[in-house]
Amino acid sequence: MMTTRLPLLLLALLTPSSALQLRADDIAAAATPVSLIHVAKDFKVELLYSVPKGQEGSWVSMCHDDKGRLLVSDQYGRLYRVTPPAADGSPSDTKIEQIDLPIGAAQGMVFAKGSIYLQVNGDEFQGRGLYRVSDTNGDDKFDKVELVRGYTGTSGEHGPHGVVLAPDGESIYLTVGNQTPLPEFNKSRVPQLWQEDILLPRIIGRGFMRDAMAPRGWVAKVSLDGKNWELITTGFRNEYDAAFNRMGDLFTFDADMEWDMNTPWYRPTRVCQVFSGADYGWRNGSAKWPVRWEDGAPPVVDIGPGSPTGVSFGYGAKFPAKYQEAFYICDWSYGKLYAVHTTPKGAGYTAVFEEFISGQPLPLTDCIVNPADGALYFTIGGRRTQSGLYRVTYIGKEDIAEKPITVTGDTQALHELRRSLEAYHGVQDPTAIDAAWPQLGHADRIIRNAARAAIESQPVAQWEARALSETQPRIALTALMALCRAGDPAQQTRVVEALDRIPIEGLSVQDLNTLVRDYVLCYLRLGAPSSSQKKHSISRFSPLFPHSDVGLSQDLCELLVYLEDDAVVAKGVPLVNSAPTQEEQIGYAKSLRLAKSGWTPELRESFFKWFPRAANYTGGASFGLFIEDIKRDAIAGLSQEEKAALQPILSAKPEAKAPVFGAKALAFEKNWSVAELEKSLGVGLEGGRNFENGRNCFGAVGCFACHRLNMEGGAVGPDLTSVSGKFSPRDLLESIIEPSKEISDQYGSITFTMKDGNIIMGRIVNMKDDVVQVNTNMMDPNALAPLNRSEIKSMEPSKMSMMPPGLINTLKEDDILDLLAYLLSKGDPKHPYFSTK
Repeated sequence: MMTTRLPLLLLALLTPSSALQLRADDIAAAATPVSLIHVAKDFKVELLYSVPKGQEGSWVSMCHDDKGRLLVSDQYGRLYRVTPPAADGSPSDTKIEQIDLPIGAAQGMVFAKGSIYLQVNGDEFQGRGLYRVSDTNGDDKFDKVELVRGYTGTSGEHGPHGVVLAPDGESIYLTVGNQTPLPEFNKSRVPQLWQEDILLPRIIGRGFMRDAMAPRGWVAKVSLDGKNWELITTGFRNEYDAAFNRMGDLFTFDADMEWDMNTPWYRPTRVCQVFSGADYGWRNGSAKWPVRWEDGAPPVVDIGPGSPTGVSFGYGAKFPAKYQEAFYICDWSYGKLYAVHTTPKGAGYTAVFEEFISGQPLPLTDCIVNPADGALYFTIGGRRTQSGLYRVTYIGKEDIAEKPITVTGDTQALHELRRSLEAYHGVQDPTAIDAAWPQLGHADRIIRNAARAAIESQPVAQWEARALSETQPRIALTALMALCRAGDPAQQTRVVEALDRIPIEGLSVQDLNTLVRDYVLCYLRLGAPSSSQKKHSISRFSPLFPHSDVGLSQDLCELLVYLEDDAVVAKGVPLVNSAPTQEEQIGYAKSLRLAKSGWTPELRESFFKWFPRAANYTGGASFGLFIEDIKRDAIAGLSQEEKAALQPILSAKPEAKAPVFGAKALAFEKNWSVAELEKSLGVGLEGGRNFENGRNCFGAVGCFACHRLNMEGGAVGPDLTSVSGKFSPRDLLESIIEPSKEISDQYGSITFTMKDGNIIMGRIVNMKDDVVQVNTNMMDPNALAPLNRSEIKSMEPSKMSMMPPGLINTLKEDDILDLLAYLLSKGDPKHPYFSTK
């Protein structure tokens, strides 16, 4: 439970918002009533128990025992045992028993072999750590508490969380956030080579946990006796919980850093497969590793802004097969329980997700399937907010027989290959190098990562020469990445020579990203480049900048600034001023702030004129400070004469106005209607559309300010990458022109009528005690109104979308068609929409 957030609202064509209104008496009455909870078709939600806050606290974690009872924990208090009513029983039959032991405050717990294993995240009881609670005499009463291991670090919401029973029942897996340093381990599957690995100094912003350096955010496997601890993976921000699927693969739901929203280093909340030996690349401030860097591991699917809490697979639920196989994830701040539908693909998985349950307020904390009755249970609460226990059952007519997802054919072979490589992680084995080496060039990135971790687990002397002499470019890229991470600085020259031998011609964008990253790792870890190495690297990479791939272009800009390329400033400053997204502009500005050569008075002036414009951009709580940090560092690079000449620009106050992102000049064209444009949707989208113009229009009319597409853009609104699978061209056009025609429950806002007569419209994004924080401006994540529940007269779904109408009224018809093609192509310039035929 954590963090303040903001959703924007592009409507999705789903069930319209309910017209239900919640009155003052309902607001004051315990847990959120089911009348304000939306659930998928043919499912039923019951409120079983409103937790008396003064006596039993606010429940945040839950598991079931071997008798079908639930075990729950107050965030700051004791444990309770809950006996749910029968399927046809009354909620009043719910039985609550306090466990009479000095233990609780658990943010994760599991029942295994008669004991409860739980993690305490605060200073309560014996403090932060892993505990075991046992029934020593078999009388069905827990009577013993043991601290298995305590943790160092400060208390906070980014510490010890989930506890998951391994598939074989003989060990547990722990999820621990980035506020807790690594404890002592008997074994590490992760090669212990972790560093920050950032080329230019980061910017910090507000500096939350500024001293927390890698490795943080980890998953460990622990024997049930607590004696053997094995590190599985690192690099998460605050993964709260995890669950195994039928194939024995572990999944988690990792947090974003909401203060980073609308910056190029913002990472949305995301579902990740927990790979052995991996680093997921969380670093503080602007130093987070983007997904394109192959020394990090990719997510399965991005979800968006939110606050991850409990997760569970649906196995054992009396649901249709699709929902039995779903991975359920709780979002505390936005009150959403998502069903994530995974599909095996390559050596890993792909996924789509849907909103299964939502409500406001509905601060979800945990969810589990109880095998005793086949129901899904979830809790709300946390941060001393009103807590409740709910039950979800299926009341439709679909078949509820099990139909497990299976892995077959080539996909099964790749999964087996990945597991065979993972067996070498953290183990020195004479067969490992020969087994893993060919897979360093595998087409599947997950296989390449697993092979690299296997190689890095072996003594460097046994594979160093092989890496330096490798002639196959794709294998060499991964092998040299391993050598840069694990090798001796004495080999810097030979590593650079080996990288120089890899031909740029014919490399894919991903391989070019990896080549650039290899040079970065080499210069960071093995030694700074000599003047001749700088000159040669510039000659290789300067002609590639700027690149049509935004991520690669940003990495090239950073490397060329580091190498002191004389040409990078002249090519980069125009991008700062004309790129269609504020994220892209900020990315270039962050690198160019430290450029030492290539400046002219005109370029300096153009660069610093960007800052008053950027002051109108919006983002998370650190956003303004990030811009200030970039400007401060850039000013520090000026001479006294330059400072004097630029003083009018440096001291200029920003003019408060709506942000303008792209260079495309716009003026009012007309009030477009769906009827006027739909006649052009057929022939107009058959090919020959202009990708760059579509992307520029997406930025010029403000879409990029709130929405992500193909890992570009803002994060306050839903990710539009999958829009082509949900909308026809006409539906998409209608949703843009008439955003309030049909508002999805998922992205609707609430109208709050206060007892003093004030009316506030927005989304609940955070809660603490009896106060809800409501975001009132979709363009500004920091526009928050604190509302005390006792002062609210009524609340009801708003009939107006927070997405403004008329966004495309400044575009010509061809611009609109290019924009639609850009959206429907998922931002892919190779889509047939853009073919020239």
